[in-house]
Amino acid sequence: MRIGILGAGAMADALGTRWAAAGHELMVAGRTESKARELAGRWGGRSGSFREVAEFGEVALIAVLYQGMAATLDGIGDALRGKAVIDCNNPVEVERFTLVTRPGVSMAQHIEQVTGGHVVKAFNLCHADVWRMEPPVFDGRRLVVPYCGNDPEAAELATRLIADIGCEPLRVGDLGHAHHLEAMAAVMISLLYGGLDTRSAFNLVADTRAG
Repeated sequence: MRIGILGAGAMADALGTRWAAAGHELMVAGRTESKARELAGRWGGRSGSFREVAEFGEVALIAVLYQGMAATLDGIGDALRGKAVIDCNNPVEVERFTLVTRPGVSMAQHIEQVTGGHVVKAFNLCHADVWRMEPPVFDGRRLVVPYCGNDPEAAELATRLIADIGCEPLRVGDLGHAHHLEAMAAVMISLLYGGLDTRSAFNLVADTRAG
């Protein structure tokens, strides 16, 4: 699968490294071009402008800080229209650990409205160090990755990419649920700032005993 990665920070590094190992073809863009080139070299991929990377991918991962989201979307233009887009971002300010988006409106919904892409919210509940685990397993259980989105084909691509890093996909509904996932992330971020180990995660468990 061709994956365009928009951003060259820790999340882009962690997820891109795992997807490159799974055999996907990657292209990356970042505000710091040298970081993007370094990642591309490690992945055996390419780097380019934000628009070039958006045009390249069958699916795009947007992995930038919310403070840089507007500039990133401006650079993309209409290149993501009709494409699958994975949003792993959290619009959380870290003084009070609250969402900066309007009440009831998620960053994922904003990205879908601006780009015309088919956005899936996923990979936003864990620190990058969790995605570097090969695979992410806690107490013998694979990490469950909640995701949500409106478009079935985009959601299917997201489930494949979740499975490719050894995790279990869990659909939680349409993109309206992205606001809830972002609020959950605010709780996790506050715990991480409070000293919780970065390789920590919320995980869904079920009693599998017969009867």
